[in-house]
Amino acid sequence: MTWEQAVLWLREQPGKEQLVRDCYFDDPLIEAARRYYNEAEWRCVRSLLPKPPGEALDVGAGRGISSYSLALDGWSVTALEPDPSPLVGAEAIRSLARESWLNIEVIQQWGEELPFADNRFDIIHARQVLHHAVDLSTLCKELYRVLRPGGVLVATRDHVINRQDDLPIFLASHPLQHLYGGENAYTVREYMTALTGAGFILNNILSPYETPINYFPATEKSIHKAVGRIFFGRLWLLDIPLPRRIVNCVSKKLKTPGRLYSFVGEKSGKPI
Repeated sequence: MTWEQAVLWLREQPGKEQLVRDCYFDDPLIEAARRYYNEAEWRCVRSLLPKPPGEALDVGAGRGISSYSLALDGWSVTALEPDPSPLVGAEAIRSLARESWLNIEVIQQWGEELPFADNRFDIIHARQVLHHAVDLSTLCKELYRVLRPGGVLVATRDHVINRQDDLPIFLASHPLQHLYGGENAYTVREYMTALTGAGFILNNILSPYETPINYFPATEKSIHKAVGRIFFGRLWLLDIPLPRRIVNCVSKKLKTPGRLYSFVGEKSGKPI
């Protein structure tokens, strides 16, 4: 199947309505985009970005929910999305931009060959993108090339494995992999090597429970309960917030194949 066909299949499955909503695959698209803008995930992403105005590149923009959010916050947005789909690709973003009256330029191209001049963008946002790279090293080098000195890259919700043997376990657990075969995952070290090898200075590496960016749509309450059971034992029943140091400690030691990480980097040098 194509990615569009896989998403259509998911939307038709009984009992999958919440998963569809959590993935922002529901319609009307503008309502899904507004919901994403107001969720904890985007609020946390916003906190990692400098303040607009400026030029933003949204790589692997999908349906355009992040492009919408960037534009609504005041960025001049270019959405990069190779899939032409009116449901999950470039045409969906164009429709969303028209309906919301937001100026979002849509470019249909792969991230490994960015059609932009050097040092063009102030920020680059990449949600669930790095693990889909055909060539991770080349993609990171291209992102670095088009980012201005002093610019920020925020790459969020990328799947992580501890070793190559974990990859089939993760792929077997993914709800759509068996339909379209487009998922992948890397080790944290592989992501770091690709990013720093391209020239990025990594300011932050966020593990699964360190930020709502990675654990959304799970809640703070459910995360603390899960951490309590991991840290204190299965019989942990207390419904109380735990110290952040305990949550972060458990988070960094998780080994679940496909868990989510986010990376924040910058391009060295003074802004142009």
